[in-house]
Amino acid sequence: MAKREFKFVGHNVKRVDGVDKVTGAAKYVGDIAVPGMLYGKILRSTYPHARIRSIDASRAEALPGVVAVLTAADITDLNPIYNGRPVIAIDKVHYVGEPVAAVAAEDLATAEEALGLIQVDYEELPTVADIEAAIKPGAPLVHEDKGSNIGTHEKVNRGNADEGFAQSDIIAEDNFTFPMVYHYAMEPHSAIAHYDVNDEITCWSCAQHPFQVRGDISKVFKVPTAKVRMIINYLGGGYGSKSYTKFEPLVVALARKAKRPVRICNSVGESMVTVRRHGARVRIKTGVKNDGTIMAREAEIYLDTGGYDDNGPQVTARSATRILGPYWIPNIRTNAYQVYTNTGSAGSYRAIGAPQVIFAGESQIEILAAKLAMDPAELRAKNLLKKGQELRPGLKGIDANLASSLKTLVRASHWKQARKNKNTAVGMGCAITNAGATPVSVAMIRMQSDGIANIAAGSTEMGQGVRTTLTQIAAEELTLPMEQFRMLGADTKVTPYDSSTGSSRSTTLMGTAVQKAARDLRQQLVKIAAQTMGVKEKQIQVADGALICGESRLTFKEAFEKRFGKASGGELIGQGAAGPDITDNKLPVFWEVGMGTAEVDIDRETGEVKLKKFISVADVGKAIHPEHCVAQEEGAAMQGIGHTFFEQLIYDNGQLLNPNLVDYRIPSFSDVPEEFHTELVENGDGPGPFGVRGMAEGGILSVAPSVCNAIDRATGVRIRDLPLTPERVWRALKDAGK
Repeated sequence: MAKREFKFVGHNVKRVDGVDKVTGAAKYVGDIAVPGMLYGKILRSTYPHARIRSIDASRAEALPGVVAVLTAADITDLNPIYNGRPVIAIDKVHYVGEPVAAVAAEDLATAEEALGLIQVDYEELPTVADIEAAIKPGAPLVHEDKGSNIGTHEKVNRGNADEGFAQSDIIAEDNFTFPMVYHYAMEPHSAIAHYDVNDEITCWSCAQHPFQVRGDISKVFKVPTAKVRMIINYLGGGYGSKSYTKFEPLVVALARKAKRPVRICNSVGESMVTVRRHGARVRIKTGVKNDGTIMAREAEIYLDTGGYDDNGPQVTARSATRILGPYWIPNIRTNAYQVYTNTGSAGSYRAIGAPQVIFAGESQIEILAAKLAMDPAELRAKNLLKKGQELRPGLKGIDANLASSLKTLVRASHWKQARKNKNTAVGMGCAITNAGATPVSVAMIRMQSDGIANIAAGSTEMGQGVRTTLTQIAAEELTLPMEQFRMLGADTKVTPYDSSTGSSRSTTLMGTAVQKAARDLRQQLVKIAAQTMGVKEKQIQVADGALICGESRLTFKEAFEKRFGKASGGELIGQGAAGPDITDNKLPVFWEVGMGTAEVDIDRETGEVKLKKFISVADVGKAIHPEHCVAQEEGAAMQGIGHTFFEQLIYDNGQLLNPNLVDYRIPSFSDVPEEFHTELVENGDGPGPFGVRGMAEGGILSVAPSVCNAIDRATGVRIRDLPLTPERVWRALKDAGK
């Protein structure tokens, strides 16, 4: 069968939103001004755990220019809880930074001044600021009604772990810790809300999941979803920080009280306490035979979810699966616990629940390889899951060729040559994640008589290039130049439903919906041409925006005229949807692959570790836009470099000590490896258009374990706690020397 030639798919086309972004024409929430708009600010708790005795806002309300002050007293008629957290603190605060009151004023300076006039009387309560304190017997409860500080408990079991360990020749058991880290999207959380007299709610937001936020607002304010309109333009980054609902209901409640639109834009420090990645403590035990066959794995995972659930239950569930790695393990027993603490809430962050546990699991693989005197790549290859094999009970079998990806990594990284020198600091990490999330996406393409095709799809553009990718898919199916397509942001009043933008799902799921919509539209044009030419529909070929049968040729514009007459008007609408049937009602939608190798330089005198070389492999099925794929993979790796080497939110008894970008360091150009390369694997075996499978999260997963494995290989020192600050590395080397 001849290989298909693609005109748009698989090519590095120009971004459809590129000009708008580089010229400043692209509008973000902070750029939008709604007529009559007020400026809002949030008063946040200065205590990690306290009862609210009273709030006196009278002085703030009397300040000229202040229009409204919102407290819990103003939301008694609502359903005030969403994702486990209240619209605004009710009776108690659970972390420093929790919203206690909010002000709407004519200008920002007045709103800020008003915050200082609100008097809150607190009764301080005992604090549990970390996992260890929270799980101690008799620990103070973050939520009294829950009975303990443990929320979700996820279990994964198969076979008999005890028997598996009894049959093992070598057993490794280790404890690892992973820090809390902040996403740092360049645009902090922002929202504008308008609540009109007919209970119609309009919210301009930077939400990644506008339809889910619409649902939460509908429930909180007891109005039908049809009365809630979410409008999303562009996002200045997300990485999961803008998944689900953050503070939109608070802004809506403030607008309701003010009876005017209100905009609130967080500072970076305020966003730091709005959401972060879960810190983790992981105990992992793995048993192997002398020939390297993995017999059993046991894990105990504690995830610091902070003051409220947010997405903690889902993160916990994913971590219990992802700790297993990409290996066939006949006997497994994993327990993952979501732990409440008096710190800012944790939620989704790129590859939820995976970096924490894959750091532990992939570090232990190389610990075992050293005990076996075996090449870590060979140990991994021996145990990799094969296509169709089940990672854990209840999930779809593996749909990727893991062996192929590992071979590509070994070749591209020159792994075997590097390991010939016993002192070369090289390490590897391999992972898979159950990606795709909820498989529901709907799209429309509306073609006008002038030939312009408008793509209506609810996927949020947050820098990842989804508008370009979806346009490529539509252009390929309709054989039209990309310049003839238009795609705007999500507007829940007019854009078809999409469950979310996250979990690497958009190209696979929304891409499928757009592809189906394009094919539906194309078939309508084919039908018009067949009727016009007096031939069967299967005889019509579509190429370069025309319908062809033998010597007969009809352009799309001419087909329009045949359908609607020569008058300017009419439109054709193609519809498409992706649902659970895309994978026969089995989850995950696809398995995402993340593999990488690291080579480092270690300064033994200072403890500084420098990443010299990082090679990653991404199995994308089909690269719709290869440059975007590489950028996504390497962008993820840079975030992995951050949490590996220096990123961490530091709390002291519930107080965040580094809530700014002076004291909290993120990766810069100086941290980019000297050699930084991504290999794309294109087997065409994904469930999406043209065999695509989602990607963009895998690149973050292998950095930490591969770096720590490289340090261990060169020095014999195993570091089990992140980040690898020079002091931590220096102390580890000195302690080993003793």
